[in-house]
Amino acid sequence: MALKKYKPMTAGTRWRIGNAYAEITTDQPEKSLLEHQSGTGGRNVQGRRSMRYIGGGNKTMYRKVDFKRDKKGIEAKVASIEYDPNRTAFIALLHYVDGEKRYIIAPQGLQVGSTVVSGDAIAPEIGNALQLKAMPLGTNVHNIELQPGQGGKIVRSAGTSAQLTSKEDKYAVLKMPSGEIRKVLIQCYATVGVVSNGDHNLETAGKAGVNRWKGIRPRNRGVAMNPVDHPMGGGEGKSSGGHPRSRTGKYAKGLKTRKQKGSDKLIITRSNGKKLANK
Repeated sequence: MALKKYKPMTAGTRWRIGNAYAEITTDQPEKSLLEHQSGTGGRNVQGRRSMRYIGGGNKTMYRKVDFKRDKKGIEAKVASIEYDPNRTAFIALLHYVDGEKRYIIAPQGLQVGSTVVSGDAIAPEIGNALQLKAMPLGTNVHNIELQPGQGGKIVRSAGTSAQLTSKEDKYAVLKMPSGEIRKVLIQCYATVGVVSNGDHNLETAGKAGVNRWKGIRPRNRGVAMNPVDHPMGGGEGKSSGGHPRSRTGKYAKGLKTRKQKGSDKLIITRSNGKKLANK
């Protein structure tokens, strides 16, 4: 994890703080694990814009990442640590002893030449994937399944990890990166370690063009629109606005928008520290 501060040769580099990519070992991805992907430009199947502020950007190829880690008991050697344009974390290319190649999310501290394995009776070392019931308390994990065999769904962003705090009859209790404490089935698989590229949140774009490279178009404020276009628009000067709300009128501050989910019963404490009822 290293950042690069640019010399102010131009206005765009004056405030730019980028990633030095010190952990990256190659800029040539594995061709057999690439897929073409085309952007939508925010358009639906009819060609009409359904999402604003999307369009353009550099062309990218999709890297097929193994979130399931279902090659049990077969050792793999880390061949390279690579950049992935589709996620904030770095990815690691694994060469299995049977000849197969796969990408995984690279945990922090994983080195080229290291050996990783997934399975039930293995050591809880960095990069290994095993069931939560086989891990010691206090272990930091990522790429966690919510249903056995489903593949990792949560804790996959750069620098994140969840901590295994306790084990119950059928569930393991995890403290999530948000501070939320929730239960996960103890048979679910997770990968040991903290996700790589922990300095990602310290990067500074430096200019608007960096977002254009990512396919993000300029976003205009609601108060700068007309009343017909936004509830916060209209008025003379800066008298418009009022309570912050979305284009459809939903309040942006304080209104709960999370829908009821079946997994709500597995949440012990919310990220704001409030304990749920009937817990």
